Amino acid sequence: MYRSNVPRNVAQGRPRRVPRSTGHKRPGRKRLSWKQRLAIATVAAVLFLLIWAVVARSLAPSSNTALTRFDAIIVIGAPADSDGNPTPIELARVTEAVHEYQKGVAPRLILTGGATRHGFVEARVMAHASEAQGIPESAVLVEPDAKDTIQNACYSVRIMKANGWHSAEIVSAAYQLPRAALIFNSLPLDWSTRAAAPLSPVSAAYEDTYTAVEVLKTARYLIWARWADRCEP
Repeated sequence: MYRSNVPRNVAQGRPRRVPRSTGHKRPGRKRLSWKQRLAIATVAAVLFLLIWAVVARSLAPSSNTALTRFDAIIVIGAPADSDGNPTPIELARVTEAVHEYQKGVAPRLILTGGATRHGFVEARVMAHASEAQGIPESAVLVEPDAKDTIQNACYSVRIMKANGWHSAEIVSAAYQLPRAALIFNSLPLDWSTRAAAPLSPVSAAYEDTYTAVEVLKTARYLIWARWADRCEP
């Protein structure tokens, strides 16, 4: 007799019984530990702050006035070298300010910057450099106490208020000016910025390094320094 190999229940049209589960579950996604979650949150917060700083710098104004002539030119300091001579960065700022003075942009310079780790006062080093380039001593004012850009701005504005001056052109390196603009924009002053061109060609790596440092300083300013280091002019 011929015997079919088709199961009886299938041959009779009944559904085939599905074997029961053995009780083994598929492995689920492993939950992150609190340390891993904290690390991810920290990285996300840092990225957010850096993006905020980059955007703030890109949106920072270059001036708050249409003036082309000012009461003073404020030169933001940079450290001198270990012998007390102006570094190329510092000398570039002074040279740009001297050119602006000679063009009649303002009748005086305010040079701002305190002592560095070598003990040399930035403002006095810049004063000597400006006088060596022909600026009369009577047109040079020295602000020798500022330790950072916030104090550069605040203490310079104090000098201006004491003399009844209301407008200034701000001279510094291009990479510093966006943060300086954010600071000066909170002060009672009509201002415009002027970038000091390097005295000799600089590499892209040089510019990128200083810009990256300024992004970090801008982030610090936005989340902390503009309140903690606030200065009343």
